[in-house]
Amino acid sequence: MRMSRPVRNLLLANGATLAAALLLEWDAGWLLWPYWIQSVVIGWYARRRMLALVRFSTEGFTSNGRRVPEDESGKRSTANFFALHYGFFHVGYLVFLFDRHPVGEWRDAAVLLACGVSFMLSQRATYAAQHASDRKGRPNLGALMFTPYLRVVPMHLAILLGAQSTGPWMLVVFTLLKTASDVLLDIVDRRIAERSALRAAAGTAASPNARPCARPRAGPGSPLSAA
Repeated sequence: MRMSRPVRNLLLANGATLAAALLLEWDAGWLLWPYWIQSVVIGWYARRRMLALVRFSTEGFTSNGRRVPEDESGKRSTANFFALHYGFFHVGYLVFLFDRHPVGEWRDAAVLLACGVSFMLSQRATYAAQHASDRKGRPNLGALMFTPYLRVVPMHLAILLGAQSTGPWMLVVFTLLKTASDVLLDIVDRRIAERSALRAAAGTAASPNARPCARPRAGPGSPLSAA
């Protein structure tokens, strides 16, 4: 199977981050900084993707016991709720990072900035592919909203397993966990878009087409019977 461009970019970005962490002798907790930056970038593009939808479905997606409307108001309210809820999680993690792993040296800040730019460029390419697929299909708004939370789960695990751990092996473990989450998210996104496009194509093929009017039969006494 041919590796997609977004997956290749993710592998390169994560590999570069791991190399920088090993070179600068970061502990495993410090690796959460580029992880947090990438997660914020993904959340920003996820909201942008939802707002850019033209045709979408809300099947199975409810709010306050009611199905979310498939219109501009439903799309915007979902995107704004996502930004608030997803942002709340990341503000909490930001407080944790500043408390446990403050950025004190300029070289660390420079590396984090470079990681942020790398993840921004990688996610921009992913967004372009996602947007192109969304225009061909009719993606589910609820699925698009919940998919980025796959990014939060590994971060929870990293903190619970002990972000104060040291040693290069812990850097490798956390990078592998992070990379697996990245690839999983990309696969899920692509499958959602592919299924949506297939459903849209099937619906178009099944739509009734206009049929030409059949010529009426000539009956006894009909003017056509004498023709």
